[in-house]
Amino acid sequence: MKFWTSLTLALSLWTAAAFAGAAQSPLLDPAQAQALAAQSARIIDIRDAKSYAAGHLPGAVSAPYAQWRGPAANPGELAPIDNLTSVVQSLGLTPDTPVVVVSSGADSTDFGATARVYWTLKVLGAKNLSILNGGVKAWTQAGLPLETAAASVTASKWRPTLNEDLVVRKEEVVQHIQRKDAVLIDGRPENFYQGETRHAAAKVPGTIDGAVNFDNARWFDADQGGRLDMAKVKALGKVYPAQNNQASVSFCNTGHWAATNWFVASEVLGQTATRLYPGSIVEWSQDANLPMSNVPGRAAQLLIDAKLKVGK
Repeated sequence: MKFWTSLTLALSLWTAAAFAGAAQSPLLDPAQAQALAAQSARIIDIRDAKSYAAGHLPGAVSAPYAQWRGPAANPGELAPIDNLTSVVQSLGLTPDTPVVVVSSGADSTDFGATARVYWTLKVLGAKNLSILNGGVKAWTQAGLPLETAAASVTASKWRPTLNEDLVVRKEEVVQHIQRKDAVLIDGRPENFYQGETRHAAAKVPGTIDGAVNFDNARWFDADQGGRLDMAKVKALGKVYPAQNNQASVSFCNTGHWAATNWFVASEVLGQTATRLYPGSIVEWSQDANLPMSNVPGRAAQLLIDAKLKVGK
């Protein structure tokens, strides 16, 4: 046991040395995350409070995902800047603080939560961001320790401002449709894209007119949970709807699944001309004047409504 502990520590220190002077990678394995933590990176655990209390990465601070989301009517909207300011200040963050976002690592949807928080922090102006690939699940599988004591940090005085270059608003999507100058990428499962079901907060099923479908779950293998396999990412990157840094807009129901497509395309594959529409279909569908495709007839919509009520 002492040998393996010493070996893990040695690997972590070697990784830390390798990272010194280099840009922070957007996607980390457990050894890399441990190395950054040893260099005073802020580990942000976005799981619920109960899961955090049961065991978290050493030194991690709790910031449940709900704190980063918008109102119930459309959780995809960016939360008010004052709310987000309170969150980042309570976490002791500054624009230059190295940050590692961590969740459970359960599945692709869980990864979407980390991607959305990563994107939100980048919109706020954070410069050194990473996601722990596979979350707490990958951390424990690597034999690394958890702790239960809540971490305490000194609040910061950071007053962030929004980087609107990373955010697509509804009006801009309309302009893209009119100019046909960006690929609109629907990151939801196909049944949402085809209008066979809808989010509970969406007014009608269907997709934005002219959008193509790329289910965010395609980046993941079911047996790997919420961990990206880089070989698969590289292969799928060759067939992703936006190529050669073509302008694209990623959306879904509430800017959650779409955050994964944005993260992989922008941060991992280097397709930096991709942007996220956080309001997504829930916002878009509220305006009957906005163009949509794959909208079913009234009878089919009533059937979908009934199924959603039964599922509550």
